[in-house]
Parts: sequence; structure tokens; C-alpha cells
Amino acid sequence: MALRTTKRRPVGTWSAQRRQDAMEQSREAARGPMDLPFLLLTLLLTAMGMVMVLSASFPSAYYENGGNGAYYFIRQGIFALLGLAVMFALSKLNYQRLRGVGRLLLWASLALLVLVIIPHNPIAITENGATRWLGIKGTVLRFQPSEIAKLAVVIYFSATISKKREKMQTWRQGIWPYLLILGVIAGLMMLEPHLSGTILIVCTGIVLMIVGGIKGWLIPTGIAGVGLVGALYVTLVKKGILHYGEDRINTWRDPFNADWYRGDGWQIAQCLIAIGSGGLLGVGLGKGRQKFLYLPEEHNDCIFAVICEELGLVGACVVMLVFALLILRGFWIALHARDRFGALLVVGFMTLTSLQTFLNIAVVTGLVPATGISLPFFSYGGTALLCQLAEMGIVLSVSRQMPAPQNG
Repeated sequence: MALRTTKRRPVGTWSAQRRQDAMEQSREAARGPMDLPFLLLTLLLTAMGMVMVLSASFPSAYYENGGNGAYYFIRQGIFALLGLAVMFALSKLNYQRLRGVGRLLLWASLALLVLVIIPHNPIAITENGATRWLGIKGTVLRFQPSEIAKLAVVIYFSATISKKREKMQTWRQGIWPYLLILGVIAGLMMLEPHLSGTILIVCTGIVLMIVGGIKGWLIPTGIAGVGLVGALYVTLVKKGILHYGEDRINTWRDPFNADWYRGDGWQIAQCLIAIGSGGLLGVGLGKGRQKFLYLPEEHNDCIFAVICEELGLVGACVVMLVFALLILRGFWIALHARDRFGALLVVGFMTLTSLQTFLNIAVVTGLVPATGISLPFFSYGGTALLCQLAEMGIVLSVSRQMPAPQNG
């Protein structure tokens, strides 16, 4: 009697088949509906931001551009339309394809950060004592490499951390590599200098490491260390031992002091005057007075002060409520994401948005010393708005693959 032999399929064929099945399942899941509340909140913030850019920038645009009061509004509108197109395109893309983009994007952002600090670089643009842009001066053809770095850090950290799991608790693979990356980026950005961007990227990277599973005892240790460094810095500045940032600390403590009121204290003083002028209900949309060449950066870093003056405490609270709803909905999407990679992506982008929103409002209201940081979706800036909408598009892509709720 002849023995029957069965042909065994090679191991490589089985693994290839599993990968193919996984990709097919991923493509099928990516065809799901995007999260409608998150989409509507994003569109609402973008629309509100465009209205406030027009209101806040009209006087300076009229004065600086030969009577064209809509100059900044039109430029911002172009980037808003482009950003919305990018957002919807990314929302249709399977976010799993971003796994292989992180490393390339990280190297590209490092190269751009080096390029922006090269002395006498003809394409490096300096404004207000900081060299943060690359492009052609006087045109819309400019961008901030730091915005690319934010995207790169979130995507690269999410892609690599999602694969390591238990290895994230080791110093060699879970801590030192990421601290090194953050240190290099922070060093390059401080040479611009760009303190607020450095804080955002470093804090977001650390949050991703924490969510990724680093050792629990490192979290309170890190928080305590940051607190001690901050307290030591303020103490050294007060005693006159350390002079970097001394003007910021002094103007923050007393912006109306006669010694620096018309100098370094002018911006925060005018912000506080604008906020106080708004009262409960504001003076009316478009009727603010501080934006008439009193308030510096009225359509950029200080646009929240214009919101407070024109819309009052009620209007400012509505804006903050919409931001809070967007952030909370984003973290809800992260909790219901299909896998660790998607969850980490959303956590990273929502951390960026929440930190940037908090720091901008804190600076404008005098809660923390002044530093140049924009308000997401509201402040004038094409690169920033484009990247923010791209980030929201990735979050929407993750929401498409959330498991369907179980009935019964």
C-alpha cells in the first residue's frame, strides 16, 4: 500500500499570506466612515479662525499693503483651502502607510533645521530676531522647518514605539534613542532660537514615551526634575546670576513697570488691556481698538487677546470650549483606535494641539512669561495651518478604522 504524502507549504509562503490577509483587512477597515464630531469641530475652528484673522489683521494689513485690508485674510484663506484638501486626502489614506514615512521625514526635518541656521543662508528668513523660516522673503513661498519636525517626531515615535512594547522599559531601546533624537532637535531649534517650538516637541515626545510604556517611576522623577530646573532658573535670574531670559521674567512679573513698559513689557501690557476692555460680552466683532497698531502680533501670537476684546469673556470661553471638545474627542478616538500605532498617532497630535493652545492662552493672559507661540487654527501662518489640518486628517484616518460598536 502506497503511502500518501502531503506537500507542506513553505513557511515563507504562510507569512506572506498572513501579511497579505492583514493588509486586506486593513484596507477594508480604512473604508469605514470618519468620525463626524471630530470633523465638524475641526471645520468649526478653521472657520472661526478665518473670521478672527480678518478682524484682527485688517488695520495692519490696510496700513502695510496700500489699503488692502484683506491681504492677510486672503493669504491665510489660500492655505486654509489647501490644508482642507490635504486633510480630506489624508483622511482617505490608510494610516498604516505612514509607518515607513517616519524615518524619512525625521531625517528631512533634521536637514531642514540645519539648513535654517547656516549663517548668511540666502533662503533663511529672519524676523523679530529669530531665523525660523526657509523660503523667498516677501512672498508666500516660505515655511517653518519646525512644523515639519513636529510631524516627523509624532510619526516616527509612534511607528517605532508601537513595535517595541516591553522593550520600552529598557534604557537602551526605550529611553536613550528617543532622548537623543529630542536632544538633537531641541539643540537645533534653540539655535534659531525657537523656545516655544522646542517645548512643544520635547513634551510631545516624552508623552509618547510615557504612553508607549516606559518605567512608571521615571514619570514622577521626570516631572520633579523639570520642576526643579524651572525653579532653579527663576531663582538664578532673580539673583542676577543668570541673564538669559531675564527681560521676559521681569516683564512677566510687572509688565506695567515704567522701566520696560514701552519696551519688552509692551506686548503683554497691551494684551492685558485688550482682555480687560472686552468685559463680559466684548465690544463687538470687528470693533476692537487695541488691534489698531497698539497690540503687536495682533493677528498672530496675540489673536486671543483680540478675541477677548471683541467677543468678551463669553466668546473666549466658547472658543476654549470648542478646543476642549476637539481635544477630548481626539483622545476618545485614541482610546478606540484599531492598534497601538493609530492610538499613539492620535495621542501625539492631540498633545501638540492641547499644549500649544494652553501655552498661547497662558502667554496672552500673563500666566507664564512671554514666548512666541501661535494659537492653532486661529493665528496667521500658512505652514502652521497646513500642518495642523494635515494632522487632523491623520486623526480622521485613524477614526475610519475604529472597531464598530457591539450591539446588544
